[in-house]
Amino acid sequence: MAKEITSRSENYSQWYQDIVKKAGLADNSAVRGCMVIKPTGFAIWEKMKAQLDQMFKETGHVNAYFPLFIPKSFLSKEADHVEGFAKECAVVTHHRLMNNPDGKGVVVDPSARLEEELIVRPTSETIIWNTYKDWIQSYRDLPLLINQWANVVRWEMRTRPFLRTAEFLWQEGHTAHATKEEALEEARLIHEVYARFAEDYMAMPVIKGAKTESERFAGADETYTIEALMQDGKALQAGTSHFLGQNFARAFDVKYLNNENREEYVWATSWGVSTRLVGGLIMTHSDDDGLVLPPKLAPTQVVIVPIPKPDPEIMEHADKIAASLKEKGISVKVDRDAQKRPGFKFAQYEMEGVPVRLGIGKRDLEKGLVEIARRDTKDKTSVNINGCVDFIEKLLTEIQENLLAKAKKYRTEHTTSVDNFEDFKTVLEEKGGFIEAHWDGTADTEDKIKELTKATIRCIPNEAKEEPGKCILTGKPSARRVLFAKAY
Repeated sequence: MAKEITSRSENYSQWYQDIVKKAGLADNSAVRGCMVIKPTGFAIWEKMKAQLDQMFKETGHVNAYFPLFIPKSFLSKEADHVEGFAKECAVVTHHRLMNNPDGKGVVVDPSARLEEELIVRPTSETIIWNTYKDWIQSYRDLPLLINQWANVVRWEMRTRPFLRTAEFLWQEGHTAHATKEEALEEARLIHEVYARFAEDYMAMPVIKGAKTESERFAGADETYTIEALMQDGKALQAGTSHFLGQNFARAFDVKYLNNENREEYVWATSWGVSTRLVGGLIMTHSDDDGLVLPPKLAPTQVVIVPIPKPDPEIMEHADKIAASLKEKGISVKVDRDAQKRPGFKFAQYEMEGVPVRLGIGKRDLEKGLVEIARRDTKDKTSVNINGCVDFIEKLLTEIQENLLAKAKKYRTEHTTSVDNFEDFKTVLEEKGGFIEAHWDGTADTEDKIKELTKATIRCIPNEAKEEPGKCILTGKPSARRVLFAKAY
C-alpha cells in the first residue's frame, strides 16, 4: 500500500493528495472545488468538533444557528468586509426551475428572479449582527456569547481537499460586549483556546501572534492567529480570533442602554476554525507509509488483529481485551475479517493511521503474550496479555507526547533568524520554514517582500522581544522581529 503513496521528498503536494485518497479521508465531488468527506475523514472532524465544542461551553459559550443565505444589501453595510469577500461570493438570483421548452432537461425560470439577490454565506457577521439588533437592548443582555457549527462557501479557483475548498465546514463564534476591554479579553481567550486545542489534542505546535494590518480579517481592528509549520516548510494559518471593535455594531446600529441609561454601541468579536485543521493534522504527522494520527483525535485508537485468522479461542481473548479497553474510554476495533491476510491488514491499518495495533495469535497465547505495534515509530514489543490494557493506556499517552515533541523539534530546526534580504531569500528557497526577521512596519515593504519572494508575515509573535534592528529590505529602524514564511 505504501508503494501507492508518492514520497514527500519527491512531490509533497502529490503525497498529500495520495494520503487523503488512500487513507479514505475524502473524494473529489461532481461540483468543482468541493469535496466529499468520507466516514474516516468525517470521524476525525467529529472528534475535533466535540472537543472544541466542550472547550467553548466551558468558557460560557452556547450554540445557535443562522441562515445560509444573506441578503446582498447586508454585505454593503460594512465597507472593508464586503471588499474582503466580494470576489469569493456565490450569488443566488432565482428561486425556481422549469422544464426546458425544447423538452431537454430543466432551465432557470426567468419569471422567478429574486427581488434581491442572496449571498451564500462566506462568513456570517452580517446576518448575525442584523439579528443581534433585536436581541440586544440593555447591558443586561451582555455579554452575548454565541457559536455556530455550519458550512460556508468561498468560491476558490485553486482547491485542495481540506486545505482550501469552495465549501467547507467550520465553527464561527460571534460575541457582543459592553466594553472594548471585555471584547479584547474574549478575542484573546479564544486565541488561547485554539492554541491549547492545537497542541494538546492535535499535537501540532503553534506560534501565537497578531496579524499585520494588511493580513487582518476584513472588517476587524485586530486579528489574532495561531500559525503551524508543515513538513514541507510552509506555514498553515490554523485558527483566527478577531476583535471587531464597533465596526459591525455601527453598520447594523446595534446599541445597548448602559447602567446609566445612556445608549452605546456594543463591542464585538468573531472567531473560527475549519476542516482545514484535518489537512493540518495530515501534514504535521503523516509519513510515506500513510496517515499518522495523534491518539486523542484518532477515530479508532487500537485495532486488534487475530493471527493468522479469526479463531474462537483467539477471538474470545480479543473481545475480552477490547471490553477492558472500552471501559477505560479507549476506542477499539476487533478485526473479524477472515478473508484478508494479516500482512494486508497491518498495511491497511498503518495507512489509516491507527495509533496502536495489537496482534494476537495461538503461539503467543501459549506464552501468555500479545504483540503491540505503535504507528508513530513502528516499534513492536511483546507484552504479557494480563497487563496489555494498562500498557496500551500508557502507550497512547506516550504516542501523543512523542508526536508533539517530534513536531516541535522540526519547527525548531526550521526556524531561522536572518538580518539581511539576501540571507532571507537563501533560507526561504533552500531551507524553508519560519524566518524571524526585522520589518519596518509599513504595508508597502510588506507587499514588496511578498511580491519578490511569495513569503508573507505570518504574525507578530506574542513572545517577540523588543530587539531594535533594521528592516531586511529597506534598512529602516525596526523594534522587533516578525515571523515570515511561505504559506498555504
